[in-house]
Formats: sequence, structure tokens, C-alpha cells
Amino acid sequence: MVAKETPARRKFLIRKKQKRRKKIKKLKEKYLKAKTKEEKEKIIEKILRIAPHYPIEEILKLDESKK
Repeated sequence: MVAKETPARRKFLIRKKQKRRKKIKKLKEKYLKAKTKEEKEKIIEKILRIAPHYPIEEILKLDESKK
């Protein structure tokens, strides 16, 4: 039988997820403002470090529509 998740653990996981989303949002905005290709690649690396399964194509589409 699997133990039920404690309320403290649940709260911790929710906060962690919120922080991750906030960070990705910030990095996405930074990516759209970035000028050089090196800057953009560095930002994408950071996003993938935070959330390995994040759909990078979504950000690339935003960048294309901006131009």
C-alpha cells in the first residue's frame, strides 16, 4: 500500500511548480528580447535544464511571429 502524500509535501510541490512556471515565463520574455543567436541558445539551454520536456517549438514560433 502506498502512503498518502502529506499536506506539507503537496504544498511544497505546488510551490515548486509555480516557481518553475514563473521562471520559464521570465526566460521566455528574455528570449524574445535577446538579440544574438548565442544569447537565445543559452536561454533555451536554461529552460531545458529547468523543464527537460518543455516544448521549445512553442517559443520558436513566438519568435518567428514577432519578426
